[in-house]
Amino acid sequence: MIRWRRGEVLQLLPSWPGVALALVAVDPADEGGGGAEGTGTDPVATCRALAYTDLVGEPEVGDSVLLNTGALDLGLGTGGYALVVAVPDRLPADREGPGHLVKARYTPLQATVLGADEQGSPHHGVLRSADGVDGMPVVVADLHSALPAVVAGVRAERPGTRIVNVMLDGGALPAAFSQLVGALREEGLVEGCVTTGQAFGGDLEAVTVHSGLLAARHVMGAEVAVVCQGPGNLGTGTPWGFSGVSCGEAVNAAAVLGGRPVAALRVSEADGRERHRGVSHHSMTAYGRVALARADVVVPVLPGVFGERVRAQARPLGERHTLVEVGVGGLEEALASLPVKVSTMGRGLDEDRAAFLSSAAAGRHAAALL
Repeated sequence: MIRWRRGEVLQLLPSWPGVALALVAVDPADEGGGGAEGTGTDPVATCRALAYTDLVGEPEVGDSVLLNTGALDLGLGTGGYALVVAVPDRLPADREGPGHLVKARYTPLQATVLGADEQGSPHHGVLRSADGVDGMPVVVADLHSALPAVVAGVRAERPGTRIVNVMLDGGALPAAFSQLVGALREEGLVEGCVTTGQAFGGDLEAVTVHSGLLAARHVMGAEVAVVCQGPGNLGTGTPWGFSGVSCGEAVNAAAVLGGRPVAALRVSEADGRERHRGVSHHSMTAYGRVALARADVVVPVLPGVFGERVRAQARPLGERHTLVEVGVGGLEEALASLPVKVSTMGRGLDEDRAAFLSSAAAGRHAAALL
């Protein structure tokens, strides 16, 4: 179901490339108010609304906007915005350009993009003949928040490494939603992003994670690829109902293309949910049951009782994979020096060091394979 609301742009808020944020007054005639932020005495409810400018254009103060408030009304953390579906009185001009890949297919906001692997692409010839990634280390991580930590680990071990993010479609579909990717690219810490599956808006578009890895290697010159979802992670509290299952499938894709799969464990010392304490059950399912190809599963050498718990929890994965213990010395400093603030499930480095050290250790191991 979609919750439709009408509103008027009151104020433009600080934004980032590909995204415009606005404070919007929601039409009081619309039942529900679109997630009101005001008090009961406010004459009009307001909310923050996010517009993908490549899709709907640039909203301006005074514009009428059509909103989707479903995720906002449900109180979803990552989706804490109303989404601008259209600026109906000032539609953007048609854009001419190559490309016949349709992403977010058969939804009201399906977008046509130029795929790196399609016939009209200047990279089609390269990707048509490419059949492998030449032993490239491919770090696979569950959450998008692991990306900067993996990057920190790679660069702590081997500065200057060319890193490309390959974004799966289990979380946000528009790459523009990720402020992390934009900031890391702007700082020169990643070469760019390849969006795969239904995800779109990366520096390159690809149909599958397989062609996305090939594009990262042969078009963008990646030495290390980091595969993860976009922001947002769908979970149901059941063993199989979570979008991170795709981590296991990404391990298989990396292996079949002749890469070196490196599995980053999702680890937490602060998560209140027992199934995510130590090594998350998501990692145990994705790597222990979904991944059929052998990977290097990086076990961070964490101190004390918690560190032993992580090692014990990861031990069963050694029946299918190679367990690699990696020290974390110096990685906290590398994480703290990143130009972006690391955060996972609302927790920063000080609140959940183990989460970021685990991902950074995977990056350190990937760099050591080069």
